Amino acid sequence: MTSAASDVDAPVTPRIVLGVGGGIAAYKACEVLRRLTESGHSVRVVPTEGALKFVGAATFEALSGQVVSADPFDDVHEVPHVKLGQNADLVVVAPATANLIAKAAHGLADDLLTNTLLTARCPVLLVPAMHTEMWEHPATQHNVQLLRSRGVTVAEPASGRLTGKDTGKGRLPDPAEIVELARLLLVRPDALRRTLEGVHVAISAGGTREPLDPVRFIGNRSSGKQGYALARVAAQRGARVTLVAGNTADLATPSGVDLVRVGSAVELRDVMHKVSADADVVVMAAAVADFRPSSLTGHKIKKTDGDPDPITLTKNPDILVELVSARRTGQLIVGFAAETGDETTSVLDYGRAKLRRKGCDLLVLNAVGDGKAFEQDDNAGWLLSPDGDETPIPHGPKTQVASAVWDAVSSRLTDSQ
Repeated sequence: MTSAASDVDAPVTPRIVLGVGGGIAAYKACEVLRRLTESGHSVRVVPTEGALKFVGAATFEALSGQVVSADPFDDVHEVPHVKLGQNADLVVVAPATANLIAKAAHGLADDLLTNTLLTARCPVLLVPAMHTEMWEHPATQHNVQLLRSRGVTVAEPASGRLTGKDTGKGRLPDPAEIVELARLLLVRPDALRRTLEGVHVAISAGGTREPLDPVRFIGNRSSGKQGYALARVAAQRGARVTLVAGNTADLATPSGVDLVRVGSAVELRDVMHKVSADADVVVMAAAVADFRPSSLTGHKIKKTDGDPDPITLTKNPDILVELVSARRTGQLIVGFAAETGDETTSVLDYGRAKLRRKGCDLLVLNAVGDGKAFEQDDNAGWLLSPDGDETPIPHGPKTQVASAVWDAVSSRLTDSQ
C-alpha cells in the first residue's frame, strides 16, 4: 500500500503540449515526442489538420499514450481549447510554419492548437521550419519579433537541406536539440531571452588530439557537450556564434552556429586567435592537451619494430593566457577549469589559483571524476570572478550551466556599455 506521505513526495510529471504544424518536418515531431516521453514527461500532441496529412493521429497516440485531436469541438465537455493551455507546464510547437507563426502573432484561433496558444500562461517554444525565402520575408520576421517581445521563445532555425533540392536557413533543428531547449525552459523559463543580440561570441569545445603516429594520439575524455551547449544557448539568445570544435563525438552542429573543426592544440590555438580577433566574448571550454609528443612518426609504430622508444613530451601553448594577453579593450574572456581536489587542497582552491594565473574575466570551475562533467549530459560547478564572487551553478543539464554563464556575461556586457 502506498502511504499518503509517499504520494506527497512523489515527483510531479511535467506536462507538455507538443503542437505540430502542417509542414513536411512534421515527421520529426515523432522523434521529439519519443525523446520527451522517454525522459519522463507527460506529452499531449495537438496537431493542425495540415500536420495530420503528414503524420496520422494513430502514430502520435501510440507514442504519447494520449488521445490526439486537431478539432476544438472534440470532447467539448472537457473544454480542451482552454484546459490544455491552462494546465500545461510548457508548450512546444515543432514545426512552427510561417502560417502558424502569423496566427500566433496576431491572436488568431481557428483550431485547437492556436486556441491552446492563446490560453497558455506557461513558457512557449516555437521551433520554425520553412523555406529560406519564407523565413527571411519581412512579414515573418515582423511576426517573430512581435512574439519575442511578448516573451515567447522563437528558436533560430537550422541551415541545411530543405524540401526538394533547396538548401538554406529554415530547416527544423535536430530533435535532440529541441528537447534540450524544452528541458531548459522547464527549469528556467527565461533562459533563452535575447540578451546577446548583436554580440559575436567565439567558443572552443571538445578535446584536442595530439598525434603520435598516423594511427595513435594522446587525447582526453572531453565530449564537447558543454561547449556545444554554450554555443546552442548563445545562438538562441541572439548571438553570432563561431564554434571551434576539436574531438566532439559526432555531436550535431547547433542551429545558427558557424562551425570550424580542428584537431590538435596548435591548430586550435591558430584558429582561436583568428576568430577571436573581432569577437566580443571568447569562451575557452575546450579540453586542451597540456602536452604533445615532441616528434611525429611518419609510419605506424609496430610491435615488430622491437621495444618502442620512450615518448618525449613537449608543452602545448597556454591558449587562454595568450588570448587574455592579446585581447582588445572591452573584450570579455571566459575560461573553464576541470579540477580534482586532493588531501591538502580543495577543488575551489585550485580554481581560485587558476583564475589568478589565467587572468580571464570569468572562470567556470567543474569538479571532475566519478561520473562528473566529462562525457555526461549534466554538469555543475562554480562561476568565479576576479573580484571574489563565487556563484554556485546547481547540478542540471549542460544547457542550464550555459545559461548561467551567459547570464553573467550579459550582465558584464550591460555594465560596460
